[in-house]
Amino acid sequence: MYLLGYDIGSSSVKACLVDAESGKTVARDFFPKTEMRMIAEQPGWAEQQPEVWWENLKLANESVLKQSGVAAGDIKAIGISWQMHGLVLVDREKQTLRPAIIWCDSRAVPYGEKAFEAIGREQALSHLLNSPGNFTASKLAWVKENEPDIYDRIDRFMLPGDYIGMKLTDEIGVTIEGLSEGIFWDFKRHALSDEVLNCFGFDRRMVPPVKPAFGIQGLVSAAAARELGLKEGTPLCYRAGDQPNNAVSLNVFNPGEVASTAGTSGVVYGVLGRVNYDPLSRVNTFAHVNHSAEQTRLGVLLCINGVGILNSWMKKNLVAPGISYADMNGLAARSPVGSKGISVIPFGNGAERMLGNRDTGCAVHGIHFNIHDRSDLIRAAQEGIVFSFRYGMDIMTEMGMDIRLIRAGQANMFLSPVFRQTLAGVSGATIELYDTDGAAGAAKAAGIGAGIYASPAEAFASLEKLAEVTPEPGKQAQYEDAYERWKTCLPNMR
Repeated sequence: MYLLGYDIGSSSVKACLVDAESGKTVARDFFPKTEMRMIAEQPGWAEQQPEVWWENLKLANESVLKQSGVAAGDIKAIGISWQMHGLVLVDREKQTLRPAIIWCDSRAVPYGEKAFEAIGREQALSHLLNSPGNFTASKLAWVKENEPDIYDRIDRFMLPGDYIGMKLTDEIGVTIEGLSEGIFWDFKRHALSDEVLNCFGFDRRMVPPVKPAFGIQGLVSAAAARELGLKEGTPLCYRAGDQPNNAVSLNVFNPGEVASTAGTSGVVYGVLGRVNYDPLSRVNTFAHVNHSAEQTRLGVLLCINGVGILNSWMKKNLVAPGISYADMNGLAARSPVGSKGISVIPFGNGAERMLGNRDTGCAVHGIHFNIHDRSDLIRAAQEGIVFSFRYGMDIMTEMGMDIRLIRAGQANMFLSPVFRQTLAGVSGATIELYDTDGAAGAAKAAGIGAGIYASPAEAFASLEKLAEVTPEPGKQAQYEDAYERWKTCLPNMR
């Protein structure tokens, strides 16, 4: 008996096949092998073709089935994770009307700010727990004003994972978690937000039917079964945005538990057991996957756009061809804590929520040509990413979160000893690293939704801790000094 998970990212699409009994991954793969193309027709824009996600999902799916030799009939449930806050639009024939506007596209900021004032700051925050910002609702408002011909043809709007769910089952749906990440959910009324719909002038008919995050959301259609080599009727039993799902994959369900990722973007995500929000809306509060009217479970999300993409930029532009990320991490380790005085502000990938939705660009401070080399610059980039985490974690602490333990998958930036030791050093938290990823988490969560597992504890009992990183004795003052110097550069950026 097996479980299949998909993770729809902006860089690649991952598939993972998990043995339900042992909890072990039997096959995983991702496509494309180079980063997926991002369409940016104007500065601050970021789009992708949803059909490209589906084509790469088919390749990844084919690979894991071939690797494992598992029969299609032995796959008992499917789960989906996706890049959050995107906007996919389809007509009545379920055909996409334009490229998806994805998470790091900042064109909708003015629309969100206008709605924030129109709804009223206190009203918006107390009901939505966020300003409309640059999220899905504001992106739809941009389409409404700038592409009216397309807007008039919309049958449903969706998030990226809902599109994949549609392709799998031929049914369109959305979860409460999905609606909340799009800023369509009223947490006081536990219902679709009439204020958001009325403020933007959206027709309620465009909102998909609400599906449970865990439970049967649809069955694999005959057409999808033919395309994917799956069995018709296999249930889709789970869906969630990538950051709630990353928390799920690390068994983070309850108040006080914290997860982190550091891929293209970087996130610290903690669970709250009571309704709360940042009054300046610099971090976001969404429904966690197990949130309900009876049980408050909210995910407080700090997101930094310019994380792995900064490291990737350094690799493309600063080191010789053939140098691997592991080699780069070795170069970074040659430089001491504080990078000999260099500070890198990593905000170069669109508007940053933590900075009031400003798109400031990246900046490098303190280079001296006679004392610095590429090792210092690479380390400063990694430290700058961590310092942006710390800046946001201070906001989360103001909200009442006590961050002493951070769980993360041993992947992406967490493969760098400099990155993870800096995070432990500047936060004072212990970092636990696990052998998991979003696709594996989605697969196991599908097992919960299908009733194969009785509880999250059973589903994630096999989670394997690979390493534990604690703050280095005697070095916290050095990290704190470097962080304070980094902070002095922020006023110029803001």
